[in-house]
Amino acid sequence: MHLAYPAVLSALLFCTGLYGVLARRNAILVLMSVELMLNAVNLNLVAFDVWLSRAAQETLHSGQALTLFTIAIAAAEIGIGLAIVLAVYRNRGTSDIDKLRDTAEGPETGGPDSSAAEKAEATA
Repeated sequence: MHLAYPAVLSALLFCTGLYGVLARRNAILVLMSVELMLNAVNLNLVAFDVWLSRAAQETLHSGQALTLFTIAIAAAEIGIGLAIVLAVYRNRGTSDIDKLRDTAEGPETGGPDSSAAEKAEATA
């Protein structure tokens, strides 16, 4: 098989994953899109490993070894990411990324985390 076929397929997978990361609002769909992007990289690693091993007559197969590491990292990433999404869903009631932006902005003035002096300044 020619090298162009898996390279084009992996480019399509990567672009689909990139679109999913940029366009989706649900955190679980964003995680799935990241997995698509990692699978595109895995496909490229294996395809180029097979292509280079034919050209150089090597038996090292470093591309396939890197693919195994990528699969292990992807499994850990999806496990931790899903745990974070579920914890946020329990606390906030939604997994919509746009509605979760206020988490990174910090507490507002007059909120439960502000001191009595800040509350007095807010009312004055």
